[in-house]
Amino acid sequence: MKAYSVDLRERAVASVESGECNIPAAARRYKVSAPSIERWLARKRSIGTCAPLPYAGGPTRKLASAEAVIRAAVKAQSDATLQELCERVEKETEIKSNSSMMYCELVRLKLPRKKSRSMPANGTHRG
Repeated sequence: MKAYSVDLRERAVASVESGECNIPAAARRYKVSAPSIERWLARKRSIGTCAPLPYAGGPTRKLASAEAVIRAAVKAQSDATLQELCERVEKETEIKSNSSMMYCELVRLKLPRKKSRSMPANGTHRG
């Protein structure tokens, strides 16, 4: 969800601080929740502004340090399954992962997921 604008936050906080209205009335007036206004007031009192905090970047990628190992594994065996790649990375780097983590890392690294041509054709026929 996108953060509320600084202007809206400041107007809501100013109306409560000036005594114009209480927190529930300000929440109804500005169409936000009362706990949001309480958080904005607390932030204004503690750090002097009710602006939203900057984006922290999210959680760190667990497989980021294994990039070279993943690239080498895909280059050596391009038709390996995600589970096989996870096992190989765990054996070489001791980083445990699952197939969804490996898939996301392959997408980030822009590595192909193609199988070898020696695989049998799909059993469904179009026609």
